[in-house]
Amino acid sequence: MPSFALSVHASVFASIPSPSISFIQLGPLRIYFYALCIIAGIIVAAIMTNHRLTKRGAEPWVVLDVTLPAVVLGIIVARIYHVLTHPGFYFGEGTDPLAVFYIWEGGIAIYGALIGGAIGAWLGCRWSGIRFWTYADALAPGLLLAQAMGRFGNWFNSELFGLPTDVPWGLEIDPDNAAFPPGLAPDTLFHPTFLYEVIWNVAGVFVLLWVGRKFQLQWGRLFGLYLIWYSAGRIVWESIRIDPSEIILGLRTNVWAAIFGVIVGIAIMVIQKRRHTGKEPSPYMPGRGPAAAEPGEAAGVQSQDTTEFVDVSEPPANEPGGATATSTVATK
Repeated sequence: MPSFALSVHASVFASIPSPSISFIQLGPLRIYFYALCIIAGIIVAAIMTNHRLTKRGAEPWVVLDVTLPAVVLGIIVARIYHVLTHPGFYFGEGTDPLAVFYIWEGGIAIYGALIGGAIGAWLGCRWSGIRFWTYADALAPGLLLAQAMGRFGNWFNSELFGLPTDVPWGLEIDPDNAAFPPGLAPDTLFHPTFLYEVIWNVAGVFVLLWVGRKFQLQWGRLFGLYLIWYSAGRIVWESIRIDPSEIILGLRTNVWAAIFGVIVGIAIMVIQKRRHTGKEPSPYMPGRGPAAAEPGEAAGVQSQDTTEFVDVSEPPANEPGGATATSTVATK
């Protein structure tokens, strides 16, 4: 493994070494760290989302009914998006078209994952009865943390690094690496874009949690803020990356995708603010949700924390005064 050392060429005092291995071999089974980083991120995001959804009044672990189709479609569409935006990697002279299926070697596009994941989450919400925007807001901080964890997979794969640099935190890349730009000195260091995104995303988790509680962003507006935060960072990181990419009007395709992400995030926040001026009701769609556990208890209310969210589900018909009641909160 490369060591921390003084690079005379770059005139720096330290550097970030790239891992010497990217997988572990267990008999015939090869486990890639890239995949482990993604799986760990998914697990953490699911746990955080479950915690936030139950605080809003959802059943414990109903999140799995939404997350499973979201993850499956997210990975499939993420791979399709990557292949379509990097056709030179898989089609043409000297390439292996079957590499399209070698997802463990890297190549998952985040914006493709968001598109596929949104479709899968919408389907999961329809099946489980959870409101889509409630799920999206609950997911936002965990999703950003999962993306930070996933970026370490790029570090293990020694991929998606930035321009050459002489900053003290420059990233070492093996000159024998196929992604190493030709013509550069072997001890050239590169911007660790994976690390920049990790720091940006982790900071964003705290921002989303604070803003969501401080301003009670509901009806999908917290997810809109997530899109703005994440995409704004991607505009910068994508602009300094040097891996091959399709160019449209002078910009990398992922830069355009990030710009579009900012626009969509702003649109969600503005439109949802105008459409919904009140507090968000039960996390369940009307007529959906678990049956009341006890007579007189509102269906779906299992909230652990009602400082951010309230339940305005209709009380049981046999409850005295039920016709005029506008909010029912169960006492546990």
